[in-house]
Amino acid sequence: MKKDILEEIYDHLVTVTTKKYSDIIQGIVKIKTPSGVITKIRVIFVDNSFLDVYWSPSGRYSLHYEKKRINGTMYRHDNAPHKKHRTIITFPKQFHKGSENNVEESYLPTNPIKALEYFLEFIVNLVRKP
Repeated sequence: MKKDILEEIYDHLVTVTTKKYSDIIQGIVKIKTPSGVITKIRVIFVDNSFLDVYWSPSGRYSLHYEKKRINGTMYRHDNAPHKKHRTIITFPKQFHKGSENNVEESYLPTNPIKALEYFLEFIVNLVRKP
C-alpha cells in the first residue's frame, strides 16, 4: 500500500531531524487523534524552542516555530486566508516574522518536503546561533 502524502511529510520530518539535526533535537512528539491518525508533529529543540508542523489533506499548512518561552519570538509560514492579510502579494501564503502581527510575503516552496527542509534550515540557524 502506498503511503499518503501526509504520512510521507511527517515521516520525512522525523527522519531528517533525527539524522541531520540530532545535535540540536531534544525530542519529537507525534500528535494523534483518538483513532491514531497523526495531525501534527512537534519537534522540540535543545533550547526548548519548538516547531509544530501541520499539513492537511486539502493543502492547508502551518509551519510554526516558537521561542516565546525564551525571548518572545515566533515564526510561522501558513496559508490561512485571513482577510486582513489579503494585500500581501503571496496571499494566502504568509510569513509571520518574529511575531503574530509582523506579517510579510511567504516564498515557502509549494512542495511540502521542500517547504519543510527550507524552514528547518531557517530554524537551525536560529537554534545554533550563539
